[in-house]
Amino acid sequence: MKKIVLTILTVAALGRAYAQNPPAAKPQAGAIALTGATIHVGTGQVINNGVIVFDKGIITAIGDANTPTTGASVINVSGKHVYPGLISPAATVGLQEYASVRATLDFNEVGVINPNIRALVAYNTDSEVIPTIRNNGVLLTQAMPLGGTISGSSSIMQTDGWNWEDAVLKKDDGIWLNWPGYYSREFNFEDFSVGLRKNSRREAAINSLLATFSEAKAYAAQKTVTPINLKFEAMRGLFSGASNLYIRADYAKDIIEAVKFAKEAGVQKIVMVGADEAHRVASFLKDNSIPVILSPLHRLPNRQDEDVDLPYKMPGILQKAGVTVALSYNEEWWRTRNLPFLAGTAAGFGVTDREEALKMITANAAKIMGVDNVVGTLEKGKHATLFVSKGDALDMRTNVVEQVYIQGRTVDLDDKHKRLYKIYKDKYEGQKPLAEKK
Repeated sequence: MKKIVLTILTVAALGRAYAQNPPAAKPQAGAIALTGATIHVGTGQVINNGVIVFDKGIITAIGDANTPTTGASVINVSGKHVYPGLISPAATVGLQEYASVRATLDFNEVGVINPNIRALVAYNTDSEVIPTIRNNGVLLTQAMPLGGTISGSSSIMQTDGWNWEDAVLKKDDGIWLNWPGYYSREFNFEDFSVGLRKNSRREAAINSLLATFSEAKAYAAQKTVTPINLKFEAMRGLFSGASNLYIRADYAKDIIEAVKFAKEAGVQKIVMVGADEAHRVASFLKDNSIPVILSPLHRLPNRQDEDVDLPYKMPGILQKAGVTVALSYNEEWWRTRNLPFLAGTAAGFGVTDREEALKMITANAAKIMGVDNVVGTLEKGKHATLFVSKGDALDMRTNVVEQVYIQGRTVDLDDKHKRLYKIYKDKYEGQKPLAEKK
């Protein structure tokens, strides 16, 4: 009996071990050269039959077929495509696992004014969602907090690492503000319609924000403060330009009001997030140099009188107006793996070309978040955070990621989806069709 129990426990343990995520990648051991590929630099430039060389996690050379590869292990990727690692801004990847299990949700904190809350320390590198997104080329994500009026600070994370200390690329890049708008949406579960209701708490919320930002600005003007106020200390970077203020607002009037509020409060860098009606105030955003992180494009418009494909066209409208645009899946963490296909949709609905659409999930996102000096494009001196795809990464039919490198580390591409595919493929492959069984 004891032997049977031990056998069952051993099998269960092995099964559990098999289901774990692959370990974090080891540091790059030697120089690597990828040759023969079509290289999408991320700046709009495309290098045909190109070569990219990287060592110790840094790109050392990039160019055409004549680029030297001396001393590097050469990997021929002819006929394939090399892209900079895709960046998912405004995401909760790593902060939540199962929507129906409260213990796995770590993006929200009790309270209304929480600038000192850091999403960074809640980032779970063992999340089973993370390997699924990097298998489509998403190698960087912005872990953002939710909830309250001031939610806390976000950080830029790599999708590989033993813990958040290993994974972090940039700590506390900005503070998140949920703007108290004139109206809030109300979902009707009976007919699945969306209605609007007046925000009765708006005035009180704005008065609270006015007081908070006023005190935080006065606090930031002092070099040393005793005792330290954790909330105001977290907001110090907003007034020096070291941190962004990410403002969630959808309606045109709310967008204008929120930007004016932030400017009057002394905030140096403002980013609009969501911005469903950004097309109505595109000139205002351009004149004030406000970049936008859009909500997911694969949805219906919010107003009944708008074009049904307006969300698809939004990136193109803003791009042509001169607004810097990045794309995101926002709170839909498990769908973040489809981020490249948002750019593909944008390319088909008004963005000038596919390379400009690619910038919306690489260079533009990196610039908005202040990490464009190390990631977002494939250039000499930047991190070797890139991937090799069998075809066009923006097309779901040809996005087949075959190699991934994060800071030069070779990343294992196993994930839960692939394991389940293999399990059920093996199960049904040997079975006879139902007609034959009869």
